[in-house]
Amino acid sequence: MAKRFQGVPKLSDYAIKEEQLPPLKDGEFLCKAEYLSVDPYQRAYAGRMADGTPMIGSQVAEIIESKDKDFPVGKRVVGNFGWRTHTISKSGDSSEPYLMPDMAGLPNSASIGLLGMPGMTAYFGLLECCQPKAGETVVVNGAAGAVGSVVGQIAKIMGCRVIGYAGEDSKIEWLKNECGFDHVFNYKKCDLDKTLKEAAPNGVDCFFDNVGGMFAVTVYQHLNHFARICQCGVISSYNNTKPAMVPETLGIFVFKEVTLKGFYVSRTFKQWPEAIKEMGQWIKEGKLKFKETVVEGFDNMPQALNDLLDGKNTGKMIVKASVSKL
Repeated sequence: MAKRFQGVPKLSDYAIKEEQLPPLKDGEFLCKAEYLSVDPYQRAYAGRMADGTPMIGSQVAEIIESKDKDFPVGKRVVGNFGWRTHTISKSGDSSEPYLMPDMAGLPNSASIGLLGMPGMTAYFGLLECCQPKAGETVVVNGAAGAVGSVVGQIAKIMGCRVIGYAGEDSKIEWLKNECGFDHVFNYKKCDLDKTLKEAAPNGVDCFFDNVGGMFAVTVYQHLNHFARICQCGVISSYNNTKPAMVPETLGIFVFKEVTLKGFYVSRTFKQWPEAIKEMGQWIKEGKLKFKETVVEGFDNMPQALNDLLDGKNTGKMIVKASVSKL
């Protein structure tokens, strides 16, 4: 990140730099990026980063040299290596590397999508924060994204009615026909309040919020007593240059005794293996579907992030790490 973003990131805010990596030390391994993850949180976190800081993010990479028998050459590793083509890492460092798990027949890229951080966010965010029960109504926005699409499917597995919101008609069809959502609406074309009255006449029990802003304020009006909210993201505000002004809503939380819990997925890292195992079984049983939007070329990472923030992806946004301009 050459300079801090002001509003929507510009391609000129980035720079590609080369560095010479040192020889490996004992316990280290060198890996080459295969797929890199593009996620909304990268835009949110960028405000905390100094100019010249490498962009953060996870990737699945091939180990091409190693001095650690537990990370042998030829294996794939998942780690928070950032936007880098090559990385030296070691077990237990801050990038939290781990060998790619069984992909249940899915491509390697799923290890940073459905069975990676976004999938874990959906799994633990929904089950821990919202605690859905069979027969309850769950609302999720950003429903066609890497997190929202999985939230809705897990809620269906739990026996819930699911209402989703996305921004393109093609996404609506995928969520209804492939992912099994009960109701899906194009938030750009619908009256949000009206659709909630029609699709959730008995109110909303669980709200998985990726968006925030006025969308969230509208859903609050339809919450049931003792409703639960997982506040996963606030994508509506990430490119704002001044604070958004929204109506006062805390009275709803008081009188309906609503629980709102912010969710930070890294806290659950040690529990990921058990979640990956359960979700892998759901995949094999045909209960979980996934979709990826794949962009070719490491140097296209900045444009891919902007496209993600603009809602041009369906499912997980992935960059295949071929390099065309270096």
